[in-house]
Amino acid sequence: MNIYVGNLSFNTSNEDLRLLFESYGDVDAAKVVINQRWQRSKGFGFVEMTWDDHAKAAISALQGTEFMGRPIKVAEAKPLVEKHYAQQKQEIQEEFNEEN
Repeated sequence: MNIYVGNLSFNTSNEDLRLLFESYGDVDAAKVVINQRWQRSKGFGFVEMTWDDHAKAAISALQGTEFMGRPIKVAEAKPLVEKHYAQQKQEIQEEFNEEN
C-alpha cells in the first residue's frame, strides 16, 4: 500500500521516513519529495509498505502524531488519476450549482 505523509519537517530524510514506518512492518520504499529548483523537501513524502494490514496500522497509529517537531498527516495515497477525476467532478458540480 502506498501511504501519503504530509507536513514533514524540511529536514526529514528518506531514511528518517523509513525508520518511522519500519516499526509497523516491511517498508518497500520511503521517499521525501524534493523541490528540484531549491533542492529542499516540499514537506511531504510517500511510503510503500508490503502488507496492507501493516500499512493501515501505521496510518492509524501515526496520523496526527508529532515527528521531528511537526504534527504529521498520514493517509492512504490516492492515485493521480483518481485525484484528478475528483477535482474535475467538483468543478463540474460547482458550474452546475452556479447555473441553477
